[in-house]
Amino acid sequence: MTSAEPMRPAVPRTFEATASVLAAFQLVEDAHYLGSDRRPRRHRARTMAERAVADRKLARALRAS
Repeated sequence: MTSAEPMRPAVPRTFEATASVLAAFQLVEDAHYLGSDRRPRRHRARTMAERAVADRKLARALRAS
């Protein structure tokens, strides 16, 4: 190796680690969203609808104040 050649990094490339971290994070998020127990689809839909209504009420209250 001459001084004109770039040195190889001593640590693994970051994109390899980032992909693993993102995959693990996605698995955690999926598990959180779907829940550990299998609820009926309508229950999840109702929960999301209730959250949407609560978000709209909060936004309306913040605009009014």
